[in-house]
Amino acid sequence: MSEAIAEMILPSTYIEVRAEGLIGVGSIATGNVGIVGTAARGPLNEVVALGGYSDALDAFGAYDALAEPRLTSNPLSLVRTLEQVFAGGARAVYAVRIANGAPVAASAEVKTVGDAAGFTMTAKAAGTWAHGIRWTLTQATVADPWILALTMGAVKEEFSGATTQALATALATSTLVTIGAVQNGAAALVSKPAATPFAGGSDGANVSAADLAAGLAKLTDQPVNIVVVAGFGADQAKGAVAAHLEATENEGRERIAVLGAKSAALADVETDAGTINDDRIILVGPGLLTTDAADGKVVNLPPSYLAAVVAGKIATLAPHISLTNKTLPIDGLSGAYNTTIYKKLLQQRVLLVRQKFGFQVVKGITTENAAFSQISIRRTVDYAKTGVRMGSDPYIGRLNNARIRAALKATLDGFLSQMVVDEMLVSYQLEVKASRADEIRGICQVVMTLMPTFSIDFIRVTMNLQ
Repeated sequence: MSEAIAEMILPSTYIEVRAEGLIGVGSIATGNVGIVGTAARGPLNEVVALGGYSDALDAFGAYDALAEPRLTSNPLSLVRTLEQVFAGGARAVYAVRIANGAPVAASAEVKTVGDAAGFTMTAKAAGTWAHGIRWTLTQATVADPWILALTMGAVKEEFSGATTQALATALATSTLVTIGAVQNGAAALVSKPAATPFAGGSDGANVSAADLAAGLAKLTDQPVNIVVVAGFGADQAKGAVAAHLEATENEGRERIAVLGAKSAALADVETDAGTINDDRIILVGPGLLTTDAADGKVVNLPPSYLAAVVAGKIATLAPHISLTNKTLPIDGLSGAYNTTIYKKLLQQRVLLVRQKFGFQVVKGITTENAAFSQISIRRTVDYAKTGVRMGSDPYIGRLNNARIRAALKATLDGFLSQMVVDEMLVSYQLEVKASRADEIRGICQVVMTLMPTFSIDFIRVTMNLQ
């Protein structure tokens, strides 16, 4: 039977169930990170959900060496940034691989006698990840079949065939490669006893701000709270990121972005700071000192990678908990400043990290020189907006009368009072009302005054000696 009585024609008992008093606000995600960057493998311009760094390696492959990138001056950025985000503490990440054009798969040529064509093995996924595939081709005696072995990390595949055509047919079951058209199918093969890597392929790592904007667009409808752009400095990314933040806020999907300065050089940081004034953008400096997993060397990473660690740390904190004085799990800073420069950049609203009882965030601030200077206030207000929206949406389409408005007020009271208990708010005032004119137009007005809890940034001590 329906829970709302539409008609009473047949004699019976009709029951109407009014469940508005059971409506509440569910769980709200606050630590989901969205990342856009370049990688050696993985789907292009698609969102991939990750729960740890091993997931990142499986989905996008290992990054190249910073000192010798596969594409000059354009090292792969996505997995390198994910490494720092997960090191910072993030546990739920939505990653998007971007590229300049379509990435090309790496390949290897299997030759027949006389250096004639046999067939081409092409990696199943586009990108330079397949440079890690090693292959050998051997034959014990002329009477034995050919054995082609493929290895990629812990994965090892072996295929056998008496002829070029037979071997190519056997390779059709490979999980690593696809096989092109076979030529000289009856000819003898040329052995390749030494493990040989696949070659060629491209990642399209020389991406532009337009490619970045396209990747960010894929995150628009995802439950993301914190945005990071891998490998981009604020000078390149600020326009696309600001547009993305504005668009998602207008759609009720509020989030903040953590950007690194162009470089750790004071002039670059000051230039970036002078061009950004946004309550949803955090500008980070200096750079990061770490060990590059690709070659084992200690490298100086630009501030965008320190921003990734900061984003990971934010993801571990409740919205009202300040980032000020929190310790970051890093090995060192690249281009650290002296006290005078720290003071100067703090006045320009730059989030800085310094070495003090480990490596600590000096002050958790956004780039806005106004109400939302503290990151925790911006996140607390976003949390409140999300909760109020979640609590109010189920009432849309219900009767606009005193009973329903009282139920709506009770739902929002329950949510806001919990924010007070959790110390996100000091107090609040709430009013739910509708005039007769509002009722005619279908409007229910919710008016609230929130007093968020600010964090301690300074302790002023006065000593009286007697």
